[in-house]
Amino acid sequence: MQIGTALTASATKVMLLGAGELGKEVAICLQRYGIEVIAVDRYENAPAHHVAQVRHVIDMTDGVQLRALVEREQPDWIVPEIEALATDTLLEIERDGLAQVVPSAQAVQLTMDREGIRRLAAETLGLPTSGYGFAGSLEALIETAEKVGYPCFVKPTMSSSGKGQSQVHGREELAAAWEKARAGGRVDRKRVIVESKVDFDFEITLLTVRALNLQGQTETYFCQPVGHRQENGDYVESWQPQAMTPKALVEAQRIAAAVVESLGGRGLFGVELFVRGDRVWFSEVSPRPHDTGMVTMAGQGQSEFELHVRALLGLPVDTRLLRPAASAVIYGGMEGSGLIYEGIEAALAVPESRLRLFSKPLAFHRRRMGVALAEGKDVEEARVRARACAAKVQPKSHSAMP
Repeated sequence: MQIGTALTASATKVMLLGAGELGKEVAICLQRYGIEVIAVDRYENAPAHHVAQVRHVIDMTDGVQLRALVEREQPDWIVPEIEALATDTLLEIERDGLAQVVPSAQAVQLTMDREGIRRLAAETLGLPTSGYGFAGSLEALIETAEKVGYPCFVKPTMSSSGKGQSQVHGREELAAAWEKARAGGRVDRKRVIVESKVDFDFEITLLTVRALNLQGQTETYFCQPVGHRQENGDYVESWQPQAMTPKALVEAQRIAAAVVESLGGRGLFGVELFVRGDRVWFSEVSPRPHDTGMVTMAGQGQSEFELHVRALLGLPVDTRLLRPAASAVIYGGMEGSGLIYEGIEAALAVPESRLRLFSKPLAFHRRRMGVALAEGKDVEEARVRARACAAKVQPKSHSAMP
């Protein structure tokens, strides 16, 4: 592995497609190795724009714009952070040798679409999943939901963080669920997935890394399972490790390995799984750092972002958990721009706590504007500390300040 010098003719370049809070942490890790970071997003002053050497604003679903930018900047790697991408163009870019997509263009295309990844897991790999079906119209949704059974979940085939999802208890709720899915998808493909409800004890994110070992061979590594709590499909807190039976952990690792090894490439994957007792069901996979995995910035020696960077660069990885840890989301709580944050001193007075404020230019009531992190002697202490730290941070409107 050779790394050049950023902003010179020898630069080693990575282009981030999506410059949110996850991309910002990836950018910081890349720059510690002297990588030149090109951060791309659909709006100005996204979090990773603040730390990247080069930044752009384009419509990343527009293949012409995306390819033109890649040809102009000539990155060595392209690292997607979001779903709303021209994935067909990424396939062409990789095929034409313009850049290496992480983990691969095919993996990105497949995992960005809930239909593709569900069919791979259930129908090709034979892994346990919830019951499911797909629909491309309200009439087809009604028919599919009747087959899957109630209660069920209706989701866009392309979305993230719970956007556009509905839990449906009867036929009379399907029309609203169809409209919500159409409006909430990253790209309106006029297609939804209908999933049966699994009676699970808890849901985990199993951060799974495909990286080179000391012999130069690609190997699969696992972080300790991350537990999390969601509201309306969006995570509000996470913790590590999530306690589970030894048998369930082995099964979770088996399922995660089967999925990521089938997808191929190197990098970190966030594999979401349902767990009940010793049983495990596959839910989804993201071919990149996961929002619930922000907890690894506290408990692990190498965070999920460091692991992703090391994996793509072909460097050794270490997934060990050093201490129990937790994260808690800080929301905007209002609509506005240029928020001011108060209570930072009180928040950081919470033992073994730390903060990440994302500096997103616009706030919404339920937009994630920061995250509190904490460690503890056990998970429960870490969770109490993280929630306390987050609660003490008070976003204020800039216009209301004296």
